[in-house]
Amino acid sequence: MTASHGFGDRVRAALAEFGPLCVGIDPHPHLLADWGLDASSASAREFGLRVVHAAAGRVGIVKPQVSFFERYGAAGFIALEQVMAVAREAGLIVIADAKRGDIGTTMDAYAQAWLTPGAPLEADAMTVNPFLGIGTLEGTFRLAEDSGKGVLVLAATSNPDAFAAQRARLPDSQTVSGGIVAEVSAHNARTAPEGSWGSIGFVVGSTVDWTDAGLAPFEPPAPILGPGFGHQGAGPEDLRKRFGAAAPLVIASESRSLLAAGPDGLAAAISTRVQEYRSSNG
Repeated sequence: MTASHGFGDRVRAALAEFGPLCVGIDPHPHLLADWGLDASSASAREFGLRVVHAAAGRVGIVKPQVSFFERYGAAGFIALEQVMAVAREAGLIVIADAKRGDIGTTMDAYAQAWLTPGAPLEADAMTVNPFLGIGTLEGTFRLAEDSGKGVLVLAATSNPDAFAAQRARLPDSQTVSGGIVAEVSAHNARTAPEGSWGSIGFVVGSTVDWTDAGLAPFEPPAPILGPGFGHQGAGPEDLRKRFGAAAPLVIASESRSLLAAGPDGLAAAISTRVQEYRSSNG
């Protein structure tokens, strides 16, 4: 695998071409209703395909929230497979927001489901939960890198319920969040070709206080999925303010703030937000 084919460098190219906006594919029940759709797997599929059509050529990355498809059982997973396949065929980078985390062969099986080329649920990257230990994810990291895929590791989230655990101090005085970043960055330093972005990235909420969370600059660079833009309060003008020197690494994820525009207004809403990011961030 050459450096140019790694997930990190694919994200870097997408951000350079389209800007940081990532469109979430979140068929919330209330959004389905607002779009004139019922709560079913068929509607989730229709919703997802409409989002893909509106996003293609306007942004480089989409992020389906797996849970809103999974709630419909096997038919929901089939709908998700179809939505992700169409998105990838359209040239979009697809991040499966699955937040999987387990030990041993169980975690390896999750990784195989989402990151194996040709698998029914194939995505370009998946989100993972590291709180059973970074070591449990080593097999996932290897599979991703061998397959030209990516992994986005939860490091510091915006929800207050997580603060006590994520801000807790390790024996070396780092926060748990800081320790996650340090371990993953050490992995990227061993595996990423010189001059490339690492393919094992991070999830850092857009409202997180980096000093409070104990986060330090990422070296080598790696993608940062930044949820919390739009409906949760952060806007395009907050990107540099919240992420500082790391802002060029950020995938700014928005879902409800865009999806509320409805199927007829979504493409225009995406185009407008892309321009707002460009205007605010140079």
